[in-house]
Amino acid sequence: MDAFPLLSTMMLVPLAGAIVALFVGANAARWTAVIATLVTFGLGVLLWTGYEIGGAQWQFTERAELFAGFSYALGIDGIALLLIMLSVFLMPICIAASWGAIQKRVGEYMSAFLFMETLMIGTFAAQDIFLFYVFFEAGLIPMYLIIGVWGGDNRIYASYKFFLYTLLGSVLMLIAMFWMVAQAGTSDIPTLMQYDFPAGAQTWLWLAFFASFAVKVPMWPFHTWLPDAHVQAPTAGSVILAGVLLKLGGYGFLRFSLPMFPQASADFAWLVFVLSMVAVVYTSLVALVQHDMKKLIAYSSVAHMAIVTVGLFSFNVQGLEGSMIIMLSHGLVSGALFLCVGVIYDRLHTREIDRYGAISNNMPYYALFFLLFTMASIGLPGTSGFVGEFLSLAGIYQVSTTVALICTTGIILGAAYMLYLYRRVAFGPEKNEDAQAMGDITAREWAMLAPIAAVVMWMGVYPESFLAPMRADIAVLDARIASATPESDSQLVVGPPKAKAANAVSAVEGHNEEGAH
Repeated sequence: MDAFPLLSTMMLVPLAGAIVALFVGANAARWTAVIATLVTFGLGVLLWTGYEIGGAQWQFTERAELFAGFSYALGIDGIALLLIMLSVFLMPICIAASWGAIQKRVGEYMSAFLFMETLMIGTFAAQDIFLFYVFFEAGLIPMYLIIGVWGGDNRIYASYKFFLYTLLGSVLMLIAMFWMVAQAGTSDIPTLMQYDFPAGAQTWLWLAFFASFAVKVPMWPFHTWLPDAHVQAPTAGSVILAGVLLKLGGYGFLRFSLPMFPQASADFAWLVFVLSMVAVVYTSLVALVQHDMKKLIAYSSVAHMAIVTVGLFSFNVQGLEGSMIIMLSHGLVSGALFLCVGVIYDRLHTREIDRYGAISNNMPYYALFFLLFTMASIGLPGTSGFVGEFLSLAGIYQVSTTVALICTTGIILGAAYMLYLYRRVAFGPEKNEDAQAMGDITAREWAMLAPIAAVVMWMGVYPESFLAPMRADIAVLDARIASATPESDSQLVVGPPKAKAANAVSAVEGHNEEGAH
């Protein structure tokens, strides 16, 4: 399994495509991007089918020492596998969404997307902490260019805001990484995940990493860059921003904050809960009064990701698994909603909700897809949104009924603003003749929306396909944080049960021994 460098190959294919796209014509650049992303997706399917559930914790490992303290080390567990698959699944769809919408500097545009795909795969696969940082931060560059060059009228402001927020948040994380490597004597992420840092140091290390991941998620009040970035970004930029880049923060909490600083994570759980509860209610209310479709969906992303952060810090298996499923579901559903906005924007060149109405009459297939993704966003049973929200709320309820109640209120508000959006766009009054004259979705748009719809239904009907690869890794993490207990004097947080099933712990220990380097 580990003999062939599959992960490196998955990174090299889009990188090679990015270089080729810079030196060919516009149409050739489009086809280069399509071929490169489809080949990478095909390699991702090999990764999925080759991943051994119940096998070693870290699979498809590659390692080469570059220089002192820095290694080219790659490898995945079930968590990284799912996020890599999300990335390579969405990327060909993004290229299809840009086919006719992007007419200037097409080669550079396609190159930026392909380069970003390389960096996203590298971020999820990196097993050296400094290699992770390089990929994590370098991903800012192509998205900064995509917003700043191909975005809307206010694109320069949005791109600078996006870049500065996310970059400044990561400076403290880099300093913390240097200290960690000096303390532990290694930059190997699997080793650091099992290293017991001093309790006093954990507090400062956790805060340093939180400064970066909270901006990426984004958590309230660090979310203000997101609506601007979404509104100004081209459709495909919004899809990959919501679909993958927001997941880097949640992945960071799973990979670094929780396993490396378990006691600090428990001590600061109240902070995460408070910020997340405010985000769920506040951003849902803000979404209710939006007139721009993209802004409404952007604020809904903040609310959904707040459920993710609460679930991650619930310190139980249901919360952790639910957070991962929400991240996957949100990546698909939010990306699909931005695609739906892009479909009608390409026809009418406006995102104002009031400019549409009753388009289900002339665009019935579009209205059907839009309805499915709206229902998935509000957690209708049978869709991907229900599975993640159910698991997360079950995990949160074990920690605090107060937090669970407030998060549920946010879900109800989510139904309000999404149904408000759908009703006005699909079934509103027929007051705009140009909206009534729009044609239904084309074959290219079918190819964009149908695969996402299929996976959303697949995840909703048979979530075990997505839970099975990560179950053992979530159990390892759960055992790692089992000894940590949130502050007992907080009225908001009730500590999670310390007792864990003995058979679960023994299974985790066996999994660790089999997957150890």
